Amino acid sequence: MKSEAVNICSTPHSQHSTLTDTPLLIKERKEFSMEKIKMSTPLVEMDGDEMTRIIWKMIKDILILPYVDLKTEYYDLGLENREKTKDQVTVDSAEATKKYGVAVKCATITPNAERVKEYNLSQMWKSPNGTIRAILDGTVFRTPIVVKGITPYIPTWTKPITIARHAYGDVYKNTEMVVKGGSKAELVVTDENGNETRQLIHDFATDGIIQGLHNIDKSIASFARACFNFALDKKQDLWFATKDTISKKYDHRFKDIFNEIFENEYKDKFADAGITFFYTLIDDAVARVIRSDGGYIWACKNYDGDVMSDMVATAFGSLAMMTSVLVSPDGIYEYEAAHGTVQRHYYKHLKGETTSTNSVATLFAWTGALRKRGELDNIPELCNFADKLEKATLATIEDGIMTGDLALLSSLENKTKVDTETFLVEVNKRLSAML
Repeated sequence: MKSEAVNICSTPHSQHSTLTDTPLLIKERKEFSMEKIKMSTPLVEMDGDEMTRIIWKMIKDILILPYVDLKTEYYDLGLENREKTKDQVTVDSAEATKKYGVAVKCATITPNAERVKEYNLSQMWKSPNGTIRAILDGTVFRTPIVVKGITPYIPTWTKPITIARHAYGDVYKNTEMVVKGGSKAELVVTDENGNETRQLIHDFATDGIIQGLHNIDKSIASFARACFNFALDKKQDLWFATKDTISKKYDHRFKDIFNEIFENEYKDKFADAGITFFYTLIDDAVARVIRSDGGYIWACKNYDGDVMSDMVATAFGSLAMMTSVLVSPDGIYEYEAAHGTVQRHYYKHLKGETTSTNSVATLFAWTGALRKRGELDNIPELCNFADKLEKATLATIEDGIMTGDLALLSSLENKTKVDTETFLVEVNKRLSAML
């Protein structure tokens, strides 16, 4: 299930997949050699599914292994291995992340009914991201990657907007029912002594539906502290928004916990850092965000963050240009791309067709994890490598060499659409020059 080896295990549909070195990759490796950067502590490496799994190996082979003596504790979170281990591998990977402090994760499939049939699954396994978030008690921070030539749809957005998404409860841990007409729905809470408190939800004259949501103070407090710490680390203002005027108990609880923690623990730290904490209603926040120039962190409840992060990513250009990092309140980091497994491109890959898949967000997951590992272990060479790899990636795009999705968006006059592997090889040319 795990090892410190960096070899990729078999992929779903592996009888059709090609993960061997290509002539282009072999040529690039021969042309460059240097003393590799040493690591003292492993990263937790979580492999994934479909096209992102193919890209995962390309990134390592072309851009990391030639330069870094990579240490990873490897977990195969591909859907076939999750089925084989009854999803224990996901739990093990999260526990390893708690042990080592830094993880990097490939995109994974969250199966629906069609996937259950396609992969012959024994059950519809839960989202690995949801499982990992719950174990780490983490907050997800998603930030767009800004690059010359990709103009945001909101022209005033000149600086990235980071979405901080609470990762526990709400609709993702809901209980729901279809209700027949003539039924009465009540909210019932039974305390530890067996005493009940009841509140009428609705008398259903006709058929309808009902949903129950919950959250816990401990998770909300962890969310608040993660946001405050992240804002201090980035030296950026923090916004928080709910709808407490309508949800006078549920949403107001979020507002009260944020305010209490800020006043008691962070007010002076924010003042010293020259940054502010700002609360407003979610609808007012949307209006303010659209009129702003960016450059701040916007904290949202779970579902709000799910929606708003996609909105921000799309408005900045592409979900494939969106970084994502899960941060726990005690300083544990798990880096990944904000997008999925690129299923459509994977099926093309299986047919032997050339793909032009954007690898930037996955690549930045690796650089984020390597940089954080370097910071924690005091290895400046590793941090410098991560910085230069990101610069080389952006320089490649700004030189007009990009994958198909960016070619459609870019305003650069001279641009060339390249395939998935060629883009990474072009990044490597610029990286090797920088090093």
